[in-house]
Amino acid sequence: MDEEENPRGGARGEVGNSTSDDSAVDGDSGDAPSTDASADDASSETPTPAAEDDVSPEDIDIQASIGPDADAPDEDLDQHKDPDVGLDKVVLNDDEGSKGLFDDLLAGEPIFENKEVLRPSYTPHELPHRTDQINQMATILVSALRGETPSNILIYGKTGTGKTASAKFVSQELESTSQKYDVPCEVEYINCEVTDTQYRVLAQLANKFIEKNVERIEAEQERLDEMRTRATEDPNALADTPYDSIAEIDERAAELDDDADEMETVPMTGWPTDRVYTTFFDAVDYKERVVVIMLDEIDKLVEKSGDDTLYNLSRMNSELDNSRISIMGISNDLKFTDFLDPRVKSSLGEEEIVFPPYDANQLRDILQHRADVAFKPGALTDDVIPLCAAFAAQEHGDARRALDLLRTAGELAERGQADTVEEAHVRQAQDKIELDRVVEVVRTLPTQSKIVLFAIILLEKNGVRNINTGEVFNIYKRLCEEIDADVLTQRRVTDLISELDMLGIVNAVVVSKGRYGRTKEISLSVPIDETEAVLLTDSRLGDIESAQPFVQARFDN
Repeated sequence: MDEEENPRGGARGEVGNSTSDDSAVDGDSGDAPSTDASADDASSETPTPAAEDDVSPEDIDIQASIGPDADAPDEDLDQHKDPDVGLDKVVLNDDEGSKGLFDDLLAGEPIFENKEVLRPSYTPHELPHRTDQINQMATILVSALRGETPSNILIYGKTGTGKTASAKFVSQELESTSQKYDVPCEVEYINCEVTDTQYRVLAQLANKFIEKNVERIEAEQERLDEMRTRATEDPNALADTPYDSIAEIDERAAELDDDADEMETVPMTGWPTDRVYTTFFDAVDYKERVVVIMLDEIDKLVEKSGDDTLYNLSRMNSELDNSRISIMGISNDLKFTDFLDPRVKSSLGEEEIVFPPYDANQLRDILQHRADVAFKPGALTDDVIPLCAAFAAQEHGDARRALDLLRTAGELAERGQADTVEEAHVRQAQDKIELDRVVEVVRTLPTQSKIVLFAIILLEKNGVRNINTGEVFNIYKRLCEEIDADVLTQRRVTDLISELDMLGIVNAVVVSKGRYGRTKEISLSVPIDETEAVLLTDSRLGDIESAQPFVQARFDN
C-alpha cells in the first residue's frame, strides 16, 4: 500500500499547475488484443468466484465499463425504417379540429403569474432585511446629487446575500433622483466575471459613454435645427437662448458634428491599451457629470488581470476636468484586497459594507415577497416556502439558491400539469439543482482532474470497494497512456483527489494502515452515470472509448 504525507497540502496549486501539463492528441488506437478463452476451457469446472475486492488486472474492461459506442448504427432500428416515408407524412396535422403539439400543454391553468421575479437578474422594489446596508450606501452616494465625488465603496458578502440586488436598487434610485432634480449623475454596471480584462473593462465603459455622448449630440442638434427654423421666421425667437444669431447656431452645430466624428467606437480587440484608456477618458470627460462605476465580482478582475484597471480608475479624478468618478466594487471574497497594491487598496476601500448571510426566517420573508408576485393565488401549499428556506439556509443563507429552488419547483409542477406546487416538487427541484451543479463542476475541471475522476469511476463500476490512491494512480497512468496525456506523479494525483474531495465530487478519507503508512479510501459522492457522461463529452477523454479493452489495474507499479 502506498505511504503518503498530508493529502490536502497544496491541492489547489497543484490543480492549477496540472492544466498546463495537459497535452492529449487525437489518434486511432489499434485493435485490442483478444482474450477469448479456448473451447476446452468452456467445459472445465467453474472456478470459485473471487471476492469483490480481489479484482484481477484483466477484470477492468474500459470499453465494457463505458458501454457501446454511441455513434454505432442501430441495426434493428435501420431494419424497420420505411424508405417511402417523406417529410410531408410526419409533419403535424394542420386540421382546425385536431390538437397540435402544444394544445394539451396549454390546456391546464398556469401556476406562474410572473416567473421573472424569481430570477437573479430581477431587481425588486423592496429588499427585506437589507435596510441598513441600503441606507449606508445611500448616505455615501448622496454627495453625487450635490455634484460632489462620492467615496469609493467595497461591498463584501457570500453568494446570495443581496449585494448586487441592493447595489442595483440604490443605483436605480440614484439615477431616478438625479433626473428628478436635473443633476448629471450616471451609474455604469460591469460584470467582471464576464468582462475580466483591463482592455474589456475600459472598452465597454468607453463605448457606453460614447453612445450616450452621441445621443446627447443628436438631441442638441435637433434643438439647434428647431431654433434655426424659428429664428428664420422670427428674429426675436433667439431672445431667450444662448445664441444671438443663426450664424452662432450654425457654428455650434459644426462643433457638434466634429465631436461626433471623433467619437470612434472601441473594438473588443486590436487596439493598444493606452489608446483604449485615452478614448475612455475623453468620452467620460466630454461633459460635466458624476459617474458611479459598479464592478460586480471585482475579485475576478483582479485575479485575471491584476490591479492596473483599479489603479487607473482610482487615479482618474486628479486628471478629469468635467466629470468625477466613484467606484463601487462587489466581491464574494473578503480577502481579495490583500493582493492589491497598497495605494490601490487605500483609495479603493474608503468605505466598506458587509452583507451577512440570511437566516431561515429571513429567507422565508424574501421568498414570500417574491412568491406573492410570481405565482397565482393559492398556487403554493403551506410547506413549500419553509422547505425552500430551510434548504437554502443550509447553503450559507443563499437567497439566490432559495429563489432558484422555488422557481424550479414551480416549473416541475407546471410541467407535470399539477394544480399546486407541493413539498414533493421542492425535493425534486433540490435533486435537479444539485445534479446541475455537479454537471457544471465536472465539465469545468482541468483535464488531469477529469482523468483522475474517470479512473475512480472505472474502479467503482467494476466493483472495487475501499478504493485507495494506489489503485487510482494505476488506472490513471494507463488512461494517460491511452490518450497520450502527460502522466503526473502519484503525489500530484493525490492532490487532485483532495481537490475533488473539496468540490464534493468524491469522498476521500485518510486511513492508517499501520506499518504500511496512510492512504486515502475514496468513493464517489455524485451520480456515476451522469458524471461519466459529462466526462465523455471532453474531446480528449472521448478517445478513451477506443482504448485497449483491458487495463492492468491493481497492484501494477
